[in-house]
Amino acid sequence: MRSAAALRQALLDLLTEKAFDQITVREICARAGVHNATFFRHHADKEALLNHVAQDEIDRLVAISFAHGYSHKGFLALCDYVAARRILWRALLTGGAGGAMREELMQLSMALAAEYSDYPTWLPQELSVICSTTLIVETLSWWLKQDEGEYSSEAVADIMHELVESAVIAPRRPRAGD
Repeated sequence: MRSAAALRQALLDLLTEKAFDQITVREICARAGVHNATFFRHHADKEALLNHVAQDEIDRLVAISFAHGYSHKGFLALCDYVAARRILWRALLTGGAGGAMREELMQLSMALAAEYSDYPTWLPQELSVICSTTLIVETLSWWLKQDEGEYSSEAVADIMHELVESAVIAPRRPRAGD
């Protein structure tokens, strides 16, 4: 357990210094103070380690999201959480693991959404979850690619809230001829 925690922390520390694709297993082990064999007892490769770190982060992010619903307060809590872990989330969403992260977030969101079947939306529930999760994840990805400080957590929370409110929650506007 101690070695696994040290490996995760070493990866997080290294991500503050360089991009994920520039980090080697040897560097992770050196930073964690463990032998390469110990690393490979826990993980097949550095991507597997990143996936373990990602799973913990996804669980926390989704818990924050569902604790507040699609409210401005919820989006702000989510943005504050990501901002505090900007380097990690940037690696998770905009790096090589981005596709896997999006898929994992979608699956977890679908599972949790089943508990909130009475949430008001004009869309079928499954499509509502797909659209809202995609809007949130892509907005976070966009934000993390911007220069740090260019957009505050509050500004991004406002953007997310407006996007989800207008696309997923707001009632359908009548079309011409309806």
